[in-house]
Amino acid sequence: MIHSTFNKPNPPRFRGLHPDLPIRMYRRHLPHWRQDGATYAVTFRQADSIPQEQLQALKRWRVVWERQHPEPGTDTEWKHFAKEITNKTEKWVDEGYGSRVFRDSRFSRMISDSLLHFQDQRHCTSCFVVMPNHIHAVVQPINDNELEDCLQRIKQYVSLHVNRTLGREGALWEEESYDRIVRDEEHLWNVVQYIAKNPKTAGLPVNQWVRWIHPDWRSVGWDFVDE
Repeated sequence: MIHSTFNKPNPPRFRGLHPDLPIRMYRRHLPHWRQDGATYAVTFRQADSIPQEQLQALKRWRVVWERQHPEPGTDTEWKHFAKEITNKTEKWVDEGYGSRVFRDSRFSRMISDSLLHFQDQRHCTSCFVVMPNHIHAVVQPINDNELEDCLQRIKQYVSLHVNRTLGREGALWEEESYDRIVRDEEHLWNVVQYIAKNPKTAGLPVNQWVRWIHPDWRSVGWDFVDE
C-alpha cells in the first residue's frame, strides 16, 4: 500500500505488484517470485565478490534456517529468508572484494551498453549502477520475455568479452541473481535512491562506477537524489 504522504506520479511504463494477477514462485538456491508485466529490482555480482569464509558462514546460517523452517515453508518465511540473504550479501559486496573488473571503464561501458542493448524489445531498463564487482538495476521484461532470460543474455555476452580481453577463463558471474518484484511507487523510489547512494555507501571514487536513469523518468521527477 502506498503511503498517503508519497505523492510522486507513476513513472512511465512502471508496473508494480498487481494484487489481482497470479504470482509464480520457484526456488534454486534462492526463492524467486514472478508476475507477468511486473518490474523487478535486480542485483547480480561477480563470482569472486564474496570471500569464501563469508560464503561458508552463509551456508551454515542457511542450514540452521532450513532446520528451523522445514519444507515446504510459507511464502512469508521464504520472503524473510530472501531479504536476509540479500541484506547480508549486499553489505559484503560493497566491501569491494574480488577482481572487480568493472573498475575498468572498458567493462563498465560494456555492461552499461548491454543493459540497454535490447531496450524496449526484450526488456525496459529504468535505472542501474555499475559497481566494481556487482550491478543493481530496475528491469521490466516485456514481450513475453522472462527476467532470467534477459539477465542471462546480458551476463553471457559480458562474460565472454571480459574473459577474452583479459585472457582468463572461468565464471565471471555468480550463477544466480537476486531479484524482487517492486511492490509500488514508494518501494520503487526507495530502490532508485538505494541505487543512487550505493557508490557513496561503498566509499568509491567517481571513476569506479557508472550510473544511469531513464531520461523519461527524470523528466517527470524520478531522478537520483545525491545528498
